[in-house]
Amino acid sequence: MKNAVHFTAFDFPKQKGVYQGKVRDVYNIDDELLVMVTTDRISAFDVVLPRPIPYKGQVLNQIAETFLDATEDIVPNWKIACPDPMVTIGRFCEPLPVEMIVRGYLSGSAWRTYQKGARVICGVPVPDGMKEHQKLPAPIITPTTKADSGHDMDITRKEIIEQGIVLKEEYEKVENYAMKLFERGTQMAAEKGLVLVDTKYEFGKAHGHIFLIDEVHTPDSSRYFYLDEYGSRFEKGLPQKQLSKEFVREWLMENGFSGQEGQKIPAMTDDFVQMVSERYIELFEKITGHPFRKPGSSNATLRIQQNVSTFLQAYQR
Repeated sequence: MKNAVHFTAFDFPKQKGVYQGKVRDVYNIDDELLVMVTTDRISAFDVVLPRPIPYKGQVLNQIAETFLDATEDIVPNWKIACPDPMVTIGRFCEPLPVEMIVRGYLSGSAWRTYQKGARVICGVPVPDGMKEHQKLPAPIITPTTKADSGHDMDITRKEIIEQGIVLKEEYEKVENYAMKLFERGTQMAAEKGLVLVDTKYEFGKAHGHIFLIDEVHTPDSSRYFYLDEYGSRFEKGLPQKQLSKEFVREWLMENGFSGQEGQKIPAMTDDFVQMVSERYIELFEKITGHPFRKPGSSNATLRIQQNVSTFLQAYQR
């Protein structure tokens, strides 16, 4: 647990700035490259929790790498190289200010909204009489605005286009990309005995072209169920065994925290942190079909510094 990367403060050659997100530290290299360091921070309800999760950053980065490589025939993506288990270096893109949430099942925040009586979610009609975790008649897109801090907000396709947040032709293009990506992710998950329940995609622009950016089909951006248990658990009304971050949200809610003002984040014990780490590693092995390999280096921050610097020196020659 001592070697978990909580925060970074690198100073790379030609570095113009750094953006610290909830989980990722993104370094701008001369408006040409982005060095994305996936830290071991963990967030829930748009709040960064006080303790990092060992190996979580490596899990997220390497799963994203797997799916970026597996979907580049659908849409070009921002990735150039992954010189370190926790780092992706890619082309500098201007993000589109919306996130494309694709849902194949009525779960998570969509279910909580549905429980309150809503039958239209982000402008998309949802049938009456559905149950939690029930498969939707067809996958739907429930977009959100992309906030630099705080909560992302639900929005409709119509509002995005009418307000000029994204041009109509560009929105239609990323909508099409998102559906095709979800179909590919669903197929790949099924091959590993998993159900891809829902996920989010982010897109950006560089030199007039649209690219898929950020993470893809990771447990932070996606929800997975076990395929062999899904049907029986659903029929019996039992909770689904999930390989996603939802179990962290559920633990927080059980301990009196759901991101509301005045609520206190419960203490994260060593046992809890270890359990979360093991769940992330489990998902990596399940979704990729490969054993998780822990780096031999005892100093992750120094290793990242050296690996990124070596790549940049060779790239910038």
